[in-house]
Amino acid sequence: MASTMHISGLASGMDIDKMVSDLMKAERMPLDKLYQKKQILEWQRDDYRSMNTLLQDLDNYIFNNLTLQSNMLKKKAESSDDSVVSATANASAANISTTINVTQIATSATWISADRVDSITVDTDTTLTINVTNGDGNPPATNPVTITVKAGATLDSVISQLNNDPNLGVTVFRDTQTGKIVITKKDTGSKASLVIGDDITAAFFQKLGFTNAANGRKLEDTNGDGNVNAQDSFIAGTDAQFTINGFTTSRSTNTFTINGVTYTLKNKGTATITTSTDTDAMFNAIKGFVDKYNDTIDKINAKLKEERYRDYPPLTDEQKQAMTDKQIELWEEKAKSGLLRGDSILSSGLSKMRMDLYTKVEGSNIASGFSQLTEIGITTSPNYLDGGKLIIDEAKLRGKIQENPDAIYQLFNNYNTNDKTKTSYSEKGIALRLRDTIKDTIGKIEQKAGNTLWTNQQFAIGRDLNDINDQIKRFEDHLKDVEDRYWREFTAMEEAINNANSQATYLMNAFGGGAR
Repeated sequence: MASTMHISGLASGMDIDKMVSDLMKAERMPLDKLYQKKQILEWQRDDYRSMNTLLQDLDNYIFNNLTLQSNMLKKKAESSDDSVVSATANASAANISTTINVTQIATSATWISADRVDSITVDTDTTLTINVTNGDGNPPATNPVTITVKAGATLDSVISQLNNDPNLGVTVFRDTQTGKIVITKKDTGSKASLVIGDDITAAFFQKLGFTNAANGRKLEDTNGDGNVNAQDSFIAGTDAQFTINGFTTSRSTNTFTINGVTYTLKNKGTATITTSTDTDAMFNAIKGFVDKYNDTIDKINAKLKEERYRDYPPLTDEQKQAMTDKQIELWEEKAKSGLLRGDSILSSGLSKMRMDLYTKVEGSNIASGFSQLTEIGITTSPNYLDGGKLIIDEAKLRGKIQENPDAIYQLFNNYNTNDKTKTSYSEKGIALRLRDTIKDTIGKIEQKAGNTLWTNQQFAIGRDLNDINDQIKRFEDHLKDVEDRYWREFTAMEEAINNANSQATYLMNAFGGGAR
């Protein structure tokens, strides 16, 4: 549609621009209502999503701290002499004492060049081939190990290449005083060896000072008997030798795991390792859950009880222009209030979580005295204003943890061991029930308010927003037509007045001229 040409009120003397503007303000009132309705829906959508964020955070805490056995059933290991043996224990470790007598710690194999080396010359690209056996007697992932040394390489760059190859697994340096090359296996154990793979490799290692290097021979087998021994420039690695609770054994490394306990041997000597349940870890996990749960329901209850101020609709842009930033902030604080007041989805979710917490857990894995939260020292606040917050009797909870930590783990995580998919509600541990309820509540909220990845068409508020946007577009088109109509009418009026004025002037001039 072609736009109407606007004619100001020169003929009538009226402020046509202001008259049209005032008329359009009245015409725009329904549009302002639509924008206010849209704003309320967007605020409500964001409030719902903030509630989902709270619930998701609670679910994440429950999963990480109450359902994972490694976090809930932590064990601690204490050594009578940490300078001899230190230890850590995983959740599967039994609560026992173990005595270890260390007679030898594991060491790494070392090869030392026979001659001094100050520099080398590499005329062409050279591929080295070395057969590697690690300290435990096993080869690396890739064996034989091949390393290509580029023409023009320096001694330092060759040493760097040897150091950086993960399959070779060695540390190499040049002793500046003697000029000798020292190669040390990174892993420990008595079975480490480096065997020259071909004549080219043998010649290259001879340049590095290993004068007796030969194809098929172990590095620094100086007497050619096929084995490195005391007469060779070689320090053999050793296995750790120790006696554990009277049983003598060995390992190629100083760190090893037996029955869930990881031991680290440090020196010769005797130490007793005691493993026990980390009651502080379990207590802190449960206390952290109670704090997180209380904070979550406190914030949700606050939204459910929030006052709704219907006399404070969202501000229009024109209204904001007449207000200070502080006035806008205070107004919108009331305008946003109460958008989730009494919400049935959230109210139902909180009620279901309270039932999850206090319904008795049943099943053959549940120990007597460990089937309800109240039995382990967790109760509901007697103050109804707290909205169902949990209270911990710390002394009772610690005592129950020390008495039977496995039973407390089952209270939170029990399920039908014969068929987990057929676990009844009464058999489900508290953590499992809560996670189901949270998942269900989050799903219902998403159907109402979606999430950041959903399109408007996928959730109820989004569809309402789409509908309002369509109404806004149609009404804005209507307003353009109305404004054009007003201007056409006022323009016609101006033209009529202008014509009348012209006729009056003509008549006045005509009669004035005849009277002379």
